[in-house]
Amino acid sequence: MANEAVVHHRPTTHTKLNHQQITGFWGAWAGWTLDGMDSVIYALVLSPALTELLPKSGIKATPATVGYAGSVLFALFLVGWGLSLIWGPIADRFGRTRVLAATIFVYAIFTGAAAMSQTVWQLGLFRLLAGIGIGGEWALAGTYVAEAWPEDRRKMGAGYLQTGYYAGFFLASALNYTVGAHYGWRAMFWCGLTPVIVALMVLLRVKEPQRWEQKAKAKAGGLSSLRRIFSPPYTQRTLVNTILLAAAICGLWAGAVYAPTAIIALAKKAGMLQPQAVRVSSFGMGLLSLGTILGCLAVPPLAERFGRKRTLTFYFIGMAACILLSFGWAFYLPHGLHPFIAVLFFLGFFGGNFAVFSLWLPEQYGTTERATAFAFTTSFGRFIAAGANFGVGALVRNMGALGKPVAFTAIAFGIGLLVIPFALETRGKVLPD
Repeated sequence: MANEAVVHHRPTTHTKLNHQQITGFWGAWAGWTLDGMDSVIYALVLSPALTELLPKSGIKATPATVGYAGSVLFALFLVGWGLSLIWGPIADRFGRTRVLAATIFVYAIFTGAAAMSQTVWQLGLFRLLAGIGIGGEWALAGTYVAEAWPEDRRKMGAGYLQTGYYAGFFLASALNYTVGAHYGWRAMFWCGLTPVIVALMVLLRVKEPQRWEQKAKAKAGGLSSLRRIFSPPYTQRTLVNTILLAAAICGLWAGAVYAPTAIIALAKKAGMLQPQAVRVSSFGMGLLSLGTILGCLAVPPLAERFGRKRTLTFYFIGMAACILLSFGWAFYLPHGLHPFIAVLFFLGFFGGNFAVFSLWLPEQYGTTERATAFAFTTSFGRFIAAGANFGVGALVRNMGALGKPVAFTAIAFGIGLLVIPFALETRGKVLPD
């Protein structure tokens, strides 16, 4: 088949991007950035927000209850992200850019609404609804760049796009260092309203990829595309990709979400007061973000040199090792703050494994089901991760500490390593029509 043709020669110069491709990329990248900012805002304000809201909800705010409630709320957020699989069939039916704008609008509105929470239950509801929007943004931004950019540039485009999410970590850390430290956690959630501007820009200025215009309108889309990703030749790759994403989400999210709370605990143990501890957590998350951006940029050349499967194996091994070193070792040292933060940089680098999926998933599916496959595989795993997060929360409550429960999530990457051999290698193949 033509769409399975192997590319043996690479052009010596890259195809020049046109204005639409550049504008569309920056719209998608900005959405990713603010998406990342929104996700990390919750991690950064977890401790102060729950310390205020738990007593208002009739629950005593202790380190154990804060950790447990944080796990439950994050699990609800992951359930919302799992529900975001609905955006894929909608995008295969109605187009990438309009649905991308809708996802950005949804997560921005409900992130801002979280600032008005008066109980922990209200905060949980707003986080669940925001998760529905956030999950869709990744799938549609990745699909758009893969389809809109020329073949010789789309792989690096996937790496560039993924950096936006972690640039959002920097932005959230900077806001926490300034706005959060001075005005509190509610002001941080108000900052989450800013993506509405990006949604409007995407809707008004970015056109649909020609690939979708030419191919997808001929088919019904909707639920039919959901059926196709579970029919030959896609059945095995959909199941394998879903398991791999679930493994990545269980591990990375546990580390990234609990890292600020762990740093604050270690900083207080070292004698720091709350404001100083918050600033140190912002620095630590900034370092993690820097490592992840470098990890994302390293993915395309590694994937082209060694293949998608070997590259993901390398990143999964690194993630498992860093989770064990940070939460299983450094967290329990008498003076563990500095070793913990140092390991966070490498945890961030290997967290760039998500860029592998941004590059790899579009290569495994045709245009008429690509958004559906991307949305399903990246979202359904959140249901599994939500269950794992409930388990982590229960362990945190029973053990009274974050370290070992989070360290156990390294097991997820071990499961992923067992599944990688069954995945489809696409190195050297063009994007299917």
